[in-house]
Amino acid sequence: MARHLITSAIPYINGIKHLGNLIGSQLPADLYARFQRARGHEVLFLCATDEHGTPAELAAAKSGKPVADYCAEMHGVQAEIAKGFRLSFDHFGRSSSPQNHALTQHFAGQLDKAGLIREVSEKQVYSHADGRFLPDRYIEGTCPNCAYDKARGDQCENCTKQLDPTDLIDPRSAISGSTDLEVRETKHLYLRQSEMRGKLNDWIDSKGDWPLLTTSIAKKWLNDGEGLQDRGITRDLDWGIPVRNGTEDWPGMEGKVFYVWFDAPIEYIACAAEWAEANGKSDADWERWWRTDKGADDVRYTQFMGKDNVPFHTLSFPATILGSNEPWKLVDYIKSFNYLNYDGGQFSTSQGRGVFMDQALDILPADYWRWWLLSHVPESSDSEFNWENFQSSVNKDLADVLGNFVSRVTKFCRSKFDETVPAAGQWGAAEEALIAELTTRIHAYEGFMDAMEVRKSASELRAIWVAGNEYLQTVAPWTVFKQDPDAAAAQIRMALNLIRLYAVLSAPFIPDASASMLASMNCDDDSWPEDVTAALSHLPAGHAFDVPEVLFAKITDEDREGWQERFSGTRD
Repeated sequence: MARHLITSAIPYINGIKHLGNLIGSQLPADLYARFQRARGHEVLFLCATDEHGTPAELAAAKSGKPVADYCAEMHGVQAEIAKGFRLSFDHFGRSSSPQNHALTQHFAGQLDKAGLIREVSEKQVYSHADGRFLPDRYIEGTCPNCAYDKARGDQCENCTKQLDPTDLIDPRSAISGSTDLEVRETKHLYLRQSEMRGKLNDWIDSKGDWPLLTTSIAKKWLNDGEGLQDRGITRDLDWGIPVRNGTEDWPGMEGKVFYVWFDAPIEYIACAAEWAEANGKSDADWERWWRTDKGADDVRYTQFMGKDNVPFHTLSFPATILGSNEPWKLVDYIKSFNYLNYDGGQFSTSQGRGVFMDQALDILPADYWRWWLLSHVPESSDSEFNWENFQSSVNKDLADVLGNFVSRVTKFCRSKFDETVPAAGQWGAAEEALIAELTTRIHAYEGFMDAMEVRKSASELRAIWVAGNEYLQTVAPWTVFKQDPDAAAAQIRMALNLIRLYAVLSAPFIPDASASMLASMNCDDDSWPEDVTAALSHLPAGHAFDVPEVLFAKITDEDREGWQERFSGTRD
């Protein structure tokens, strides 16, 4: 049994996330976690809300609520939506937790001891209209790299270039819209990432199995221009983790907080401590996942994220871990994704464009979305959601291939043999051929899932479903029954066991439908099929089953047209 630590990029607290956010990290991470659990491995799957920085303050101000209250409320909302999509987090934490406060301050102290933090006097934008410094996302303007006119002061979401607020062209306050801005001097702490360049380069080079997307972005930020730059880790904000050197005050840093991108990745570790506390466990229980001196040396740690998060997870967070000179677990594999676009444009939380997670669950069950998103995940390039493709994929894959198979088999059996697995008949050449094909395909499916090749996994799973349909068409039990009821009985026995097998194999992708198939077969054994022949004999003769309701209803043209119209603009 292997041990898998799995983290999904933690979503900002500033509102409900769109489908692009879901497929860019949380959903494929859940797929992988469910698969590894199904294979019998020990899994700790963690995520949290990212609650500090300007997104939280701006969203709270817009809602008219104190930021702490807003964050608590939105954490509850995001946790509930995650449950709706069946995201199987072992814990869904909060970066504002006491555990993250303590760990962030601890890491800052360790980095200072190692000589990796320096104090810098720098120029920052001050807004006269707002009476305050405007760090990061409090400033918007035109990106100097791609000319996108809604770039933020920390990063352009259009071209992903990391920015400083003073880089923006025609900057304006994100609070008031004022352009009455002035550059003033203030003091901040910087992480001396440049001192870690050699270590980081060697570490990244040692990860030869990483996806090209991940390594190419990491190398770009490591080597472009003057190479890896030192980066500020404090900000002039009210909301956040107070700047402390371990447990001591940091002279000159009074009233400042740590930069959200310094404390947010540390929440991955803190989240494990939150999990332990929430479940009555000890520090040793979470440390065995995160500290190599406490047992984490045999843990396989995998991170999932969109490509815009790669620089921080391949450079800044590892610099924090390595620079601490403590035995913390470093990531083994980073699975990164391109962007999912929406109907000819971009999904955007800030602009309210696209389908958001709560809206999606409002109109269709989670499995419909899980299947489409995972089978169209933007792995090798950006992909696009459009309603015609969504309708076609759901109707063909889920309704016609899988749902129709379950319906045909169970209804035919009820009409000819009652609602029990028929006993008569022996398997023949067709059944042996199907077992051979499924053995090969399941092995391929497992390989793709282990390698986190999500699209290939979905394609192989669909092919496994198709194999059952082709078997039915070939043997045609409805025809065979007229001349040889015993032979038809053997074929239907095989098909009923296929339903149970499909439920087990499909659970990582479509957990609700999987549970429905198992329930209809009156079976609670979801053990992974190590032997296909044995798996297809799992339901014995005489075993009772129920004919299920329609597994997947088809999406009508009228439904699709209505949703197209409803989601053609932006969310209020």
